[in-house]
Amino acid sequence: MDNNELKKFYHTLQQDIRTDQISDEEGGMLEQIFTQSAANLLSESGEVENVRVAYDEKLIKTGVQHKINAYAVADNYETIDLFISIYNGTDEIAVVSKAEIDKAARRITSFFKNAVYKEYVAGIEESSEIFQLALSLSESQDIKENLVRINAIILTDGLYNGENPAQQNIYSYPIFYRVVDINYLYNISEKSHIPIEIDFKADGFRIPCIQSPSVNNEYESYLAIIPAEALVNIYERFGSRLLEQNVRSFLQFTGKVNGGIRKTILHEPHMFLAFNNGIAATADAVNIELSVEGTYITKINDLQIVNGGQTTASIYHTWRKDKKDVSGVFVQLKLSVIKNKEQFGSIVSRISEYANTQNKVSIADLSSNRPFHIELEKLSRNIWTPASGGQSLQTRWFYERARGQYKNARIKEGFTKNKQKAFDLKNPKNQVFTKEDLAKYANAYQEVANGRKINIGPHYVVRGNQKNYVQFINYNLPQSVDNVYFEDIVAKSLLFKAAEKRYGIKPNSIGDMRYITVPYSIAWLSYQVKNKIDLYKIWKNQSISEALSDTLYEIMIRIEQYIKGNAPGSLYGEWAKKEECWLAVREQTFGIDLSKLNNDLEDSKKQTVRRRITDDDSHQANILLETEKVKAIPAVVWSKIEDWGRTSGKLSMQQQNVSWNISSKLRSNTAMSDYERNAALRIIDLIAEHNPELLNETDEEGNSNPIADPPIEINIDTVKKIIDWDKRNKRLKSDHYKYLVDIADGKIQLTIQAQKKIKLNLERLAKYGFKI
Repeated sequence: MDNNELKKFYHTLQQDIRTDQISDEEGGMLEQIFTQSAANLLSESGEVENVRVAYDEKLIKTGVQHKINAYAVADNYETIDLFISIYNGTDEIAVVSKAEIDKAARRITSFFKNAVYKEYVAGIEESSEIFQLALSLSESQDIKENLVRINAIILTDGLYNGENPAQQNIYSYPIFYRVVDINYLYNISEKSHIPIEIDFKADGFRIPCIQSPSVNNEYESYLAIIPAEALVNIYERFGSRLLEQNVRSFLQFTGKVNGGIRKTILHEPHMFLAFNNGIAATADAVNIELSVEGTYITKINDLQIVNGGQTTASIYHTWRKDKKDVSGVFVQLKLSVIKNKEQFGSIVSRISEYANTQNKVSIADLSSNRPFHIELEKLSRNIWTPASGGQSLQTRWFYERARGQYKNARIKEGFTKNKQKAFDLKNPKNQVFTKEDLAKYANAYQEVANGRKINIGPHYVVRGNQKNYVQFINYNLPQSVDNVYFEDIVAKSLLFKAAEKRYGIKPNSIGDMRYITVPYSIAWLSYQVKNKIDLYKIWKNQSISEALSDTLYEIMIRIEQYIKGNAPGSLYGEWAKKEECWLAVREQTFGIDLSKLNNDLEDSKKQTVRRRITDDDSHQANILLETEKVKAIPAVVWSKIEDWGRTSGKLSMQQQNVSWNISSKLRSNTAMSDYERNAALRIIDLIAEHNPELLNETDEEGNSNPIADPPIEINIDTVKKIIDWDKRNKRLKSDHYKYLVDIADGKIQLTIQAQKKIKLNLERLAKYGFKI
């Protein structure tokens, strides 16, 4: 652990928490903002899913009896995660004592004990953030039938060096305690996940194996026989964390034990090895023990099941629910140990893809490396928002195709406050969106009907990010993506965020089910107006109109009342996940007059012709952006980069030569080649990883690296503004003026070359007072 890096992470986290509180119009409890931040990191690493921040505290004469900060219920109702936070918010990292951890464990356990009783539910308000969980724990038949484990997760911004509290059973349910401290949060912010280590020998299991004779640099393979008792043991401790993340996203356990597996275990356990295909798994490393009896696996580091999750879960359910002795059951295990650490993630993904080819949803479909995601990322880096609301500054909506891209891009701009501020102004944090966000905005806005089955819609959005993302990939992915698609997605994001803002935050909110009401309201409105909301108008204004905002508010009130009033047994959170709920909601009129939205809907008689950026346009814009990035580093710094690369050995001889050439060409204002530009970008990435402070070096005059201003958006509207201004002021040459008129009339295409000519005219007119 690098203490300096940990401290930097801690201070950034605290700064972000305070910034979020200030930017929240309703304020917000720092402890809950921390809880959300920690839950986000755990979710991104695949350790938890669909966490809902919800605070409840019960006070008695002797102090706090119970407390909870957040919870998550698995889709198959197999597990429930309960979160409690110990938040210090101090300037320096505090050390958390064992006594504090034990106190938090008692409080979260007390919450679970109380919540399973109907008397507790009767005593809390229906508007309480925790009401749905308490109601489900006390009344939901699905939870009573399928729940097998409780994970009590203690979150803290402090440093804890002790042991996790011991497991205990409450009402026959095992409760497993975990402490997630600042060090753990730092680690998962830097890595995709924290490895699971299984010590079979310490747990009393022997795993006989044979090693494949194949020798290569990518992986080594083992065939093993693992006792079902060992699988039960590790599945009870780690649950779905054992499943490789992409597999976990779409396996969709039903909570019901597979009939064939259960039948075999109950009646013919000795035949299980013959009947079952076994498990495929990957690992980072294994410990092997040789004896006269054979070869055994004693320990596995970073175990991930890529195929056979259903088998593992079914064995566990049969052991737990049917109380069946599984000591006579054995399972075949194919274990691939990845030797190429640099390609670890890629190799695991490919193994899981080919191991799961029988599944309807392939892992390739869930990969961030799909062409769709890559193209959308490129568009998000090249498209600037229209200047709106009297603001001249244009910004970008940053699509984070892969986790950590925004953070890395910010680092590459430099560590100085001025540079980071400049980056933040152009790429506001509230305009960053992920694959899961994209799926949420798209699926909430429109539905796709396939026969009677509605494959996307608000009922999928309510089910959580992973389930909703799978539906988006399968049923709502466009054939191609261009600037119009990107602009529309941003408009849908603005619509969604505006609805969330109008819904409000407790205690000044409509109610306690924003995560349900917002997507349902947007879907209902879109359905009623036949998907004719003028998204281009929202994009141009970077906001929704007051009339649309007021209408959404009215819709949300009606829909929340309807769902709460019609949900069977008051379990509206569960009902909202079902198609029948959406079918019922969308047929209601709610007595809402939508005629006042005429100005917010597309007008078929006055449809705006939107120019689609060609592949060549996009390519040229990307080259321009990359060139500016290279030029933003002064020539003297490129000379220092060459010296650093030579002395550190981090740059090859070719890369050192490129650094020297870039420095020379910047001094002489000579154009760089495509090869030099691409090589320079790779060098910048290396510096950002190994010596980012070098990017903050100054030039000969003491100026830090300049950051290029966002380009002025050149579109037909811009051209028309120039024409209207020059009609009155007569400053352009006649041939220049006619050229602009021909562009406005569509006689000349608005190519990259045309945009350059228009920019020259803008520079001339600026001298006479013309402004966009």
